[in-house]
Amino acid sequence: MKLARDTWLIFQRQFQLLIRNPVWVFVGVFQPVMYLLLFAPLLKPALNAPTQAAAYKIFVPGLLVLLAIFGGLFQGFGLIAELRAGVIERSRVTPVSRLALLLGRSLRDVVSLIVQAIIITLLALAFELRVVLGDLLLAYLMLALIALMTSAVSYGVALKVKSEDALAPLMNTVAQPVLLLSGILLPLQFAPGWLQGIADWNPFSWAVDGTRALFAGDLGNDKVWQGLTIVAALAVLGVYWAARQFARTVR
Repeated sequence: MKLARDTWLIFQRQFQLLIRNPVWVFVGVFQPVMYLLLFAPLLKPALNAPTQAAAYKIFVPGLLVLLAIFGGLFQGFGLIAELRAGVIERSRVTPVSRLALLLGRSLRDVVSLIVQAIIITLLALAFELRVVLGDLLLAYLMLALIALMTSAVSYGVALKVKSEDALAPLMNTVAQPVLLLSGILLPLQFAPGWLQGIADWNPFSWAVDGTRALFAGDLGNDKVWQGLTIVAALAVLGVYWAARQFARTVR
């Protein structure tokens, strides 16, 4: 009960800080919208898709996973600013749960991601994208787990390095191969066999495949449940590791 109460308190404060600066909506959505408007129209001939809607069912799920990954991995910069301002230091004298310090922030990031995902989905409806509501909600669950995991890891790394100069190249080094080996922009079925073999070890490729299956209305596809299981397990591990970093920092 105490953990839930503390998490809610931290979430409320972090979310209030977020909505005081609504530019985050524009910043978070601008690049995906540019991909949606300027890149997606090229996919129908490139993928030999029967319709533009079919091309968007391939592209939009990958775009949303991209948003979840990158939106979470770079949340640590805000925590470094809080470290420098002494916010985390002052938490040492409070009885608040150390796990709640992480969960409140990460849940704020999850809510932010879902809002952005809804905006992207609504815009994609104008391009003839159609998806069953139940499948869409399950896809959002997949995105929420990804955002929870990546933001928790980002916070944990931020507490370790304590410097934007170190965090930026580290996160970029991780994000680039994740992007290329997950089939976010184009399905990996078009890639050479050796590249597909490497991508099979990338957990985010399973998430992308599962999300695409949901957008295609294929709820019974094994990749849906495999993707959910993998990202859920990684989310638990990521939160556990990051919570230990908070516990060591705020003693």
